[in-house]
Amino acid sequence: MPEAYERYLVPVLFRPFAVDLAARAAALRPRRVLELAAGTGALTSELLAAAPSAEVTATDLNDAMVGFGSSRAPGAVWRQADAQRLPFPDGGFDLVVCQFGVMFFPDRVAAFTDVRRVLAPGGRFLFSTWGPIAAHAFDAAVQAGLERAFPDDPPRFLPAVPHGYADPAAVAADLTAAGFTVEEQYELTLEGRAASAADVATGFLTGSPVRAAFEERGGGAAERSVVIAETTARLGPGPVTGPMTAYVFTGAA
Repeated sequence: MPEAYERYLVPVLFRPFAVDLAARAAALRPRRVLELAAGTGALTSELLAAAPSAEVTATDLNDAMVGFGSSRAPGAVWRQADAQRLPFPDGGFDLVVCQFGVMFFPDRVAAFTDVRRVLAPGGRFLFSTWGPIAAHAFDAAVQAGLERAFPDDPPRFLPAVPHGYADPAAVAADLTAAGFTVEEQYELTLEGRAASAADVATGFLTGSPVRAAFEERGGGAAERSVVIAETTARLGPGPVTGPMTAYVFTGAA
């Protein structure tokens, strides 16, 4: 999964936002940075380039992602870690960053509270969440393909998890409950570019949790063709572009 995720999804969905988030992180002039849910290191690499004097510790719950990411961004210290039980001392970082990972935390207030614990006084928590799936051209097209392939029981991972934390007021409330001051929140829409709609669909079907849901429903070559056909019908043939909306938050400890 890490290889497919890196090949098909990272350049299209994550790198554009990683460049933006790393620039915002660097503007805070951090010395000790902790990254959560680092995946294969898309944001990590940008952080190392944008803030070369900072010490970056990158973490992910998934050991396979940590292994793959450490080879892609060796300038960071990589560790397997659960964001709800961070294995770091109190006040050890002045910036914690997370790109499109907080949606996966089972208890977000608990995770945010532990983030606050590892931040020094005055430290910042900078992170992003996806907006509604309708505001994400690629994810909406793939979801439509899944619904066509499995009309009676389509996988709901995309709307339920990546796009399941798309209410900025709810995010801000969770930050406040964890003891943060919401310093900034804004909506950001960037354009993704892919070699083809088929590549995007393949990325989700082989390099994301959609894969498990697809296989659990007995998905095979026929269903894969349906997903790719619907995704292509919605995005177009050949190289494709599409808007993607996210929300970015900064919480002050």
